[in-house]
Amino acid sequence: MQLYLCEKPSQAKDIARVIGANRRGEGCWVGQGVTVTWCIGHLLETAPPDAYDPRYKRWVLADLPIVPERWKLLVKPKTASQYKAVKRLLGEARELVIATDADREGEMIARELLEHCRYRGPIQRLWLSALDDASIRKALAALKPGADTFNLYHAALGRSRADWLIGMNMSRLFTLLGRQSGYQGVLPVGRVQTPTLRLVVDRDRSIADFVPVAFWAIDVTLQAEGAVFSAQWRADESRCDDAGRCLDQPYAQAAADALGQAASARVGRLKTERIREAAPLPFDLGTLQEVCSKKLGLGAQETLDIAQALYETHKLITYPRSDCGFLPLSQHAEAAVIVSALARADSGLAPLLPHLDTARRSRAWNDARVGAHHGIIPTAAAAAFERLSGKPRAVYSLIRARYLAQFLPNHEYDRTQADLDCAGHRLRAVGKCIVEPGWKRALPEALAPAKGKEAPPVQALPALQQGQDCGVLEVKLKDLLTQPPKPFTEGELIKAMKNVARLVEDPRLKQKLKDTTGIGTEATRAGIIQGLLDRGYLTRQGKALAATPAAFSLIDAVPRAIADPGTTAIWEQALDMVQSGEMSLEEFVAKQSAWMSKQVERCAGLRLDIGGPPGAPPWKKKRKAGPRKASGPRSGAQTKTSSASRPPRKA
Repeated sequence: MQLYLCEKPSQAKDIARVIGANRRGEGCWVGQGVTVTWCIGHLLETAPPDAYDPRYKRWVLADLPIVPERWKLLVKPKTASQYKAVKRLLGEARELVIATDADREGEMIARELLEHCRYRGPIQRLWLSALDDASIRKALAALKPGADTFNLYHAALGRSRADWLIGMNMSRLFTLLGRQSGYQGVLPVGRVQTPTLRLVVDRDRSIADFVPVAFWAIDVTLQAEGAVFSAQWRADESRCDDAGRCLDQPYAQAAADALGQAASARVGRLKTERIREAAPLPFDLGTLQEVCSKKLGLGAQETLDIAQALYETHKLITYPRSDCGFLPLSQHAEAAVIVSALARADSGLAPLLPHLDTARRSRAWNDARVGAHHGIIPTAAAAAFERLSGKPRAVYSLIRARYLAQFLPNHEYDRTQADLDCAGHRLRAVGKCIVEPGWKRALPEALAPAKGKEAPPVQALPALQQGQDCGVLEVKLKDLLTQPPKPFTEGELIKAMKNVARLVEDPRLKQKLKDTTGIGTEATRAGIIQGLLDRGYLTRQGKALAATPAAFSLIDAVPRAIADPGTTAIWEQALDMVQSGEMSLEEFVAKQSAWMSKQVERCAGLRLDIGGPPGAPPWKKKRKAGPRKASGPRSGAQTKTSSASRPPRKA
């Protein structure tokens, strides 16, 4: 009997239907010479410390560190009946096809069962990118040898054991140290969650410590050839900060007065350049979460749940937990079929169809850049679109738009920059004229009628000539303040976790880190953020995330190495080496154990100050605006309090 081992019951039902296993058995679907069974996520779990020694039931500093010599797995009580069914079927199988999710965790869910049940038969791997019938048939025709994906299992096992070592030891250590200082709660510490929390704590501190600095700007409304346009005053560099902001109020006021008395501004240098923007890549999960947070106000976990349902339930998209936006060249052959299916499913795409060219091959199709998974794209099973509404429909529309954009030309526009002289002061006007909408035609807002407030139109300059005089209609002097960094949203925190190398300050760590190395994985980042919310370390304030007093206390208590995102990213890099076969599982776990043991030794004698008075801690108090001088933090964001130095003139 050939046995297919799936990750979830729904996945098993989809595969069973395609291979003709239509008879329901005990924990399985049965067909002619073939059986499909399923897990329910992990049927096994890593044993707690007291499974190794009963004395570990009590938390005692002298027992740390706890490092298992031989790792144990236990059957999860809630799903024990399905475990028994799978174990029985593994004993009867002559050949196994692993059909769990095509990622690290999916590999581990299957392989840990095979080891625990001592399965020793031949293994093949079904590598699914989508769950519609056509995609399943295609994957069935291209089964991989089991050895091809074995290292994925070791990478997942390394991640699991590292999480156990840090979580079990460090959480016990800091909880016990906290009790010594009078704090009675549990202080959970995690390999990824604690560095993620530090990102938010550091951001909140930078916001609280920010001292606003005043600066001044001038907008001048001009007229030429019957057209009205806007130009901005360019102050002398000696009166500006590094960002080009004028910090000298009397100088700005004098300039506004002079400009207000001028009748015209003369055009000096003119420069026009053609800008060509290529279509953005199809989504990876992190980018999808970031865009859905910004455009739709969705949380990271909510976006993942919706994408998972679009994949599993509706069969509308490919595998969503991808960390790659590129597509294999072989997938391009399916483009015409997929686009045709999308057009039949949604008549709203009709205006776009004449512009699509499925023979076009954008930069997205690149075998060299595709990893275990390709970008998230629609499937040809598009008919289910009509059943979508609300948030799932909006998320699907974004995914579909990114795919359709690959078959449209570049977005092209002419950018014109005009430098003008007015009463001895420099002005600059910038205009944009769209030449070819290109891939932007595919964006959801381009296909749907505008609702509510429309975005302000981009300024288009009239046909100016060098030496031409333009009439001055209005001058506005603006009194502005630099703004603090913005708090993280879930989408922006996901982006920070992905691109953590850019945020690492330690030059040694920065040098070691690849630019592409982040903390967590596409599949786990949303859960990490949700866990911090559930534990009360983070709160939501509208779309923004904020650290709680407990979060500040914890980050101040743990050693910098444990809370440093750079350290965690180095370990993630090591897990990539396990996956590629450059490092063995045993070497990774040994290094992690040694590092963790050293941290326990260093921290065991710490005196913690976890308590503190109730209410907002001192670092959360709002600060008053600082003196209006040329020092202090800077930011591009602005709060405007405008005053016109002269009333507008009639055109």
